[in-house]
Amino acid sequence: MSFSFAALLPHPWWRDVSSGTIRADLFAGLTGATVVLPQAVAFASIAGLPPQYGLYAAIVTPIVAAIFGSSMVMVSGPTTAISAIVFSSLAGIIEPGTPLFFQTAVLLAVLVGIIQFALGIFGLGRLIAFVSHSVMLGFMSAAAILIAVSQLGPAMGISISAHSVFERLVGLANSIDQAQWPAIMISASALIIALIAKRISGLLPHYLIGLIGSGIVAHYFAVEGADIRMVGELPDVVPVFAVPNINWSIFTSVLESAIAVSMVALLEAVSIGRAFAPKTGHRFNANQEIVAQGLSNVAGGLFGAYPGSGSFTRSGINFSAGAKTPLAAIFASLFLVILLLNFGFLIAHIPLAGLAGLILLVAWNLLSPSEVVRLFKTDRTEAWIVTFTFASGVFLGLEIAILVGVLISLLVFLSKSSKPNLIVIAPEKAGVFRNAQLFKLQQCPQAVFVRLDGPLYFGSAEAVERGLQSISRLYPRQKHVVLILKGVGDVDLSGGQVLIDEAERIRKRGGALHIVIRYAPLEHRLRQIGVFHAVGEDHIYQSKGDAIRAIVDLADRSICQSCSARIFRECQGIEKAA
Repeated sequence: MSFSFAALLPHPWWRDVSSGTIRADLFAGLTGATVVLPQAVAFASIAGLPPQYGLYAAIVTPIVAAIFGSSMVMVSGPTTAISAIVFSSLAGIIEPGTPLFFQTAVLLAVLVGIIQFALGIFGLGRLIAFVSHSVMLGFMSAAAILIAVSQLGPAMGISISAHSVFERLVGLANSIDQAQWPAIMISASALIIALIAKRISGLLPHYLIGLIGSGIVAHYFAVEGADIRMVGELPDVVPVFAVPNINWSIFTSVLESAIAVSMVALLEAVSIGRAFAPKTGHRFNANQEIVAQGLSNVAGGLFGAYPGSGSFTRSGINFSAGAKTPLAAIFASLFLVILLLNFGFLIAHIPLAGLAGLILLVAWNLLSPSEVVRLFKTDRTEAWIVTFTFASGVFLGLEIAILVGVLISLLVFLSKSSKPNLIVIAPEKAGVFRNAQLFKLQQCPQAVFVRLDGPLYFGSAEAVERGLQSISRLYPRQKHVVLILKGVGDVDLSGGQVLIDEAERIRKRGGALHIVIRYAPLEHRLRQIGVFHAVGEDHIYQSKGDAIRAIVDLADRSICQSCSARIFRECQGIEKAA
């Protein structure tokens, strides 16, 4: 672990700013502002928060992330996955819709930011590598189901107070006779209009167009006398600095949620940054981005926002709109403030059913059914990781799903690494070593060559020991065993003890263990833990050729003279018995 002072400094992207890039960034920023306005409102609803919390996250978070971040085009702010996990984690602690729920969501942003900042400055961002793609696929699928089920009620004009998926579905089924056709028509219009706009052009603000369309439909039904529920007035559209209150009775639970949110948020941001780096021609510094995400969430929380991360949708639109530098993200936030100051009153007239229709579209976009099907066809292990993560997310909560997914991934890795590949090899006529059993190759009557592919540590030590003993039983005449450590990167004390014990066992039956090592750090490690001393310095080689020459020199000449195999080139110079 090392402290990185460089990560605290803003990325020097400002060196690439020119009059040309400013013009391009202004246009991209205006495009981004029109896209994020309806998204921020929708994502706040997913998180169980009033619209202003999403708008604050869309204003403050992107600015700080752009200043300190490493990506030239990535845009941060509220996202679908983070919104879903915020609601999932806090709903199990606090009653949604209460002032305490809102305050805790803001506190959560600060805690997430502190965790991310610490991971960045201490270079621990690599921990996010433990959240595999399969885990994220299962997590996203669970988030999609949770989001969709949560919006079915509003989309049909039915009020459901339950929180879990099962309770919501049961409540929906019991209240289906209360469904309001105006709400269904409004939500359907928002969904259909948004899809049509997106089909026409990916650059169109289809969420905004869908909301406007649903607003027109809602106005028609309101004129006809229908009771249409709206978002309502916003208390303030401009974020104000305030330190969030801390409820110490639930602080531990909130901190646990913050750890899960921070990992998912970092995985999103780093994945997006790496994906766009080749397209922009600028190097992406993951650690720098992690620090930037931490600072942006701390700043966002201090200005009333809930946690945010990099947004793939807005980053893609930003890049497609011609953004050249992080100024585009900053301009988008400033344009959003201008739009809110001039047209913010219109948000109050957004129909909740229309908003639910758009959120159903968001949930659909999170699903990747074709990828899940492909996994079940090609890699059942990864498919089961997706399945368990998905089931945990749906039935236990999204923050639990990440932990379950990571745990299962680690168990799978440990299971695979505990069974390294240990095979007997021999040379073909051309001198290339192959799997002796598979290719039915002859063996030297005095030595057997064994190749170990895989880690040699406490988890695999027993399997390697059993494998070596099994080979000794299969080849009892061969007194010399040449072990080639080809795929071994490191050895711990348990693994080293296996080699020491094997050397002693072979020595007792009149032979010797020989080891071939090419990797200098591994050689140093084996010397450090006493393997060289047990095996003997003269039985350590850097190539198979060196080992073969040593074996031929040590071989019993009477056996060599009567041997018909003569599988090594060095054997050709030995005279045959008369």
